[in-house]
Amino acid sequence: MSFEAARESLVDRLARRSDIERESTLDAMRAVPRHEFVPESRRSEAYADRPLPIGDGATISAPHMVAIMVDALGLSPGERVLEVGTGCGYHAAVTAEVVGPENVFSVEYSDRLASEARERLDRLGYDDIGIRAGDGREGWAEHAPYDAAYLTCAAPELPESVVEQVRPGGVVLAPIGTDRQTLVHATRRADGSLDREDRGGVRFVRMQ
Repeated sequence: MSFEAARESLVDRLARRSDIERESTLDAMRAVPRHEFVPESRRSEAYADRPLPIGDGATISAPHMVAIMVDALGLSPGERVLEVGTGCGYHAAVTAEVVGPENVFSVEYSDRLASEARERLDRLGYDDIGIRAGDGREGWAEHAPYDAAYLTCAAPELPESVVEQVRPGGVVLAPIGTDRQTLVHATRRADGSLDREDRGGVRFVRMQ
């Protein structure tokens, strides 16, 4: 089976899930070639619905989890998004398909992963995605305020700086917890407090 056929089959399976509702999410998953984001030795597994190691203790998330998170943010074209944890750049590319590459700003702790992701995204036509190597807990204040922010790694709690960089009415989505993790969907109120909702148990690499 070709990569394109395998990707189409994967998206067909995702479309049957009750927690993925938006056609824009499925279109984004269909548009991004996941095999370009995994190590060459694992490309035959690129469209299996599971995480894969990408080096430096990081993983590329399972496709269904990327789709669930993109869908949960309820993004529209032109909205500005902060990502904490670039990894290989796959999740950022899927997000960029929804909002536009120039509206995605991603922070990666590993210098090597940040550099490789930047080169990969440039090669695949996502050169307008902003990538910075640094501590994701600090967010990226230069491009704030954001309409949404999400973490691709588990944190003990929502990072305060990231929350503060999201506009009132905006959403923060993150796996929260240490031993047991929960996907937390939080909407920022006008007074800066959060309206939090748990979206079920998840398992992510911990934030470094």
